[in-house]
Amino acid sequence: MVTDTAFFMKMTAWTEPDMAEPLQVTLPEDLMQEIAAEVESGAVPTPDELIRQALATYFEMDRAARIEAVRARVDAARRDPRPSVPVKEAFERVRREVSRRHRSS
Repeated sequence: MVTDTAFFMKMTAWTEPDMAEPLQVTLPEDLMQEIAAEVESGAVPTPDELIRQALATYFEMDRAARIEAVRARVDAARRDPRPSVPVKEAFERVRREVSRRHRSS
């Protein structure tokens, strides 16, 4: 049964492979029960490790989504029927835009 009562779980956040920084996270009872079940089943050795793996997966998915978005833009640009812009002209356009934005800020 999920209640409004939250449980505290101390875990470790890795900033470098050999450096750890303590982090306190509040989790609802249902998540605590799921974490405990995963540890008890032997799927993960500790609650810290489960949270570390979950965060690593989250950030990897986020990176993958950003990479996919860039790939989609590149593919769209390749399919664009308009004529290509010479490199010198493209860089000049960028310089003008940067200069314009710099002046207006």
